[in-house]
Amino acid sequence: MKLIGAFLFVCTTSWIGFDMSTQLTKRTKQIRQMIQSLQLLEAEMSYSQMKLQQTFSILSKKTSYPIASFYDRLAYALTDAIPDFLSVWDQEVDYLQTISALKQNELDILKQFGRNLGQHTFIEQQKHIVLAIHHLQTELEEANEQRQKYEKVTKSLGVLIGLFIVLLLL
Repeated sequence: MKLIGAFLFVCTTSWIGFDMSTQLTKRTKQIRQMIQSLQLLEAEMSYSQMKLQQTFSILSKKTSYPIASFYDRLAYALTDAIPDFLSVWDQEVDYLQTISALKQNELDILKQFGRNLGQHTFIEQQKHIVLAIHHLQTELEEANEQRQKYEKVTKSLGVLIGLFIVLLLL
């Protein structure tokens, strides 16, 4: 019975280590997806010049989860007349935090970008999109460094901590 418990404990700590490693990989992937979606947003705004609701709907179809869900919820929220776009944007960014691996820095960049969306001329909005992409690129570089540095470590630590605790208890 002790062996089964020890095996399950090591499996659990290993799973935690692998999950932490997966979160590091997901973060870099999702930052990259957000950068691509902002580039698509810029292209849609410059060439099609549709309403934001239609643009968000198109973006939700061209991106993958969780970024697609973010844009889909924005498009749905804009189907009705809303008094304050910024509050809807902030609410959806907060929701994105719950379903994604994005950290607070990336979410702050998105919130800042949302404050300027729809408030300026097209050329100024392009500048804000480029600025947001630049900030996200910086976060992507940092996330890649963290992933390369800690991905193998978290996997190994999960297994080793589990083995260490089991050896202490036996």
